[in-house]
Amino acid sequence: MQRTVSVPSLDKCDDLIHTFRDLYQDRKVFAFHGELGAGKTTLIKVLCQDLGVTDEMSSPSFGLVNAYSSAQAEDIFHFDLYRLRSPRELVDIGWFDYLDQEKIMFIEWPEMAGELLPDDTVDVTINVDPKNQQRTLTITYQP
Repeated sequence: MQRTVSVPSLDKCDDLIHTFRDLYQDRKVFAFHGELGAGKTTLIKVLCQDLGVTDEMSSPSFGLVNAYSSAQAEDIFHFDLYRLRSPRELVDIGWFDYLDQEKIMFIEWPEMAGELLPDDTVDVTINVDPKNQQRTLTITYQP
C-alpha cells in the first residue's frame, strides 16, 4: 500500500501526523529515506512530540540510537545509521533486542541496515522541491 502526503513545511503537517497515528496501531518500524538535509530528523522530532515525548531530541549520529520516553508510546527508539560501516555493527549493538521490544522505532539512513529491517517496515521517502522547499512524503507499507 502507498500513501503520498505533501506538506508545505514540517511544522505544518497535520495530515501526515494523522497518517502516522493510524499506522502506529499495526506497525512499529519506520524507515526514513531522503537526501542529507531532506528533513528526516526534523520530521522524527515532530512525530515524537506528537507521541508525547518531552525529552531533548537530537539525531543519534554518533551513538547510533537514542531512546525517548513517552507516556503514549512508552519508549521510542531513534536510530541514525549514517555512520554505520556494516550491518554487523547494528547486530553488535543489540538490534534484535530492540526489535523484540516491539516499541516504535524511527530509523534514518535505513539503507545501511542491509537485510536486517523487518518485512513489515514502513518506508517513508522524503522528496524536497528545491523551488519552494515543500516536501512530498511517500509512505509505503504492506497491507
